[in-house]
Amino acid sequence: MAQRENRLARLARLGGLTTRLSTSWVGQRVREALTDDAGRRSLRETFQKQSAEQLVATLGQLRGAAMKFGQALSMAAEHLDLPEEVKAELSKLQAEGEPVPFETIRRTIEAELGRPVSELFGTIDPTPLGTASLAQAHAATLPDGREVVVKVLHDGVEEGVQADLLAVRTLMASARVVGGRTREEMDAIYDEVRERLLEELDYLQEAANIHAFRQAFGDDDPRVRIPRQHNRLCTERVIVLDRLPGKPLRTFLQTASPAQRQAAGINLAGLFFTMAFKHRLLHCDPHPGNYLFEEDGRIGLLDFGCVKRFRPSWIGRYAQAAVGAVDNDREAVLTACYDLGAWDGQDTEAADAIWDFCDTIVGPWRGRLYRVGSHDDDIMDRVQPVAERIWRAKGVTGPRDIIFLHRTLGGIYTMGRQLGVEARWDEMVRREVQPALEALSG
Repeated sequence: MAQRENRLARLARLGGLTTRLSTSWVGQRVREALTDDAGRRSLRETFQKQSAEQLVATLGQLRGAAMKFGQALSMAAEHLDLPEEVKAELSKLQAEGEPVPFETIRRTIEAELGRPVSELFGTIDPTPLGTASLAQAHAATLPDGREVVVKVLHDGVEEGVQADLLAVRTLMASARVVGGRTREEMDAIYDEVRERLLEELDYLQEAANIHAFRQAFGDDDPRVRIPRQHNRLCTERVIVLDRLPGKPLRTFLQTASPAQRQAAGINLAGLFFTMAFKHRLLHCDPHPGNYLFEEDGRIGLLDFGCVKRFRPSWIGRYAQAAVGAVDNDREAVLTACYDLGAWDGQDTEAADAIWDFCDTIVGPWRGRLYRVGSHDDDIMDRVQPVAERIWRAKGVTGPRDIIFLHRTLGGIYTMGRQLGVEARWDEMVRREVQPALEALSG
């Protein structure tokens, strides 16, 4: 009964948030219609800040899918044309959540592993390293002195995630009606989000993901470190991993030289391509807290709960679209999108929207060095109206496999902007997607 009440309470909070924002938006449009241009700008900025405050106040109190959605929103806000006070408000969702008392953590560890914490570990710090939407992490040492991290799922988080998924499904149904999307398309997207999120609630699945990444990258790749899991200390709710060196992005940026930033940014981009197009195994939770940066640019990956695996045929066709875009080959892009199931092959307005979307993103860096995060890096501002055309186009269908690929690409781009990395991105794309093209043709 208590679980049902908790679920209803979460749904009420999320539903109330949606209603408040929708009602505020209608009133805002009415007020804007009754004032001049300067007044409209002032009203809009005030409305955006108030809406951001409501989002932070509601999502910041919840864990699970709701909080993860809020964190994704705050990352996106970093490269949108929003007032600085709005970005500052949304950035609060990137902050750590309220810590869970260590006695609660201790009880969970001992219940899961069947032994007292004092026998399992040489030491364990009761102050958490971090508290995230789904779990809390603590520094510890094994009896042999090895430094590890102990990650423990929050009590009741499964119930909260199920309630959040119900709310997400309701919101997606509304989006389907507003955007004119098909039920099949939105159901496929929902199923993809649901599958990835539920996998994050099983640390045995995360341990299997880490094993797959270690098989792919080993210990000797100079770009990346993958932690080693300790299988005898892993259950569905507790996972123990070697502690990695490095600094969080924000700390790294405070002291890193331009050369160190450049090295880290190139490694970050190259790692994305290698994961997706060579190993077809993508770490797709691009929250900055899931990356550690070393002085030589090497990157430590954390949190392998959300991992996407791609079929060779699908990622190969996506690689064809990417190469077509950098080669300024509209026909190649549209053929690949048809093969991906993203375009119906007939709607010319949809074809124009797809090509304009690709050209808007890729055009600025064809044939030249391009620094992301520079004063002229306005790709996100220019792509937004084109993306809206794609959303409205009847001949476009969003393949479910693209959801987490683009989520990760967006997160990598956001971190790249902060690093200020410069490259010949067209050359990198052509080079790095070759394994996927070879797998497709072979």
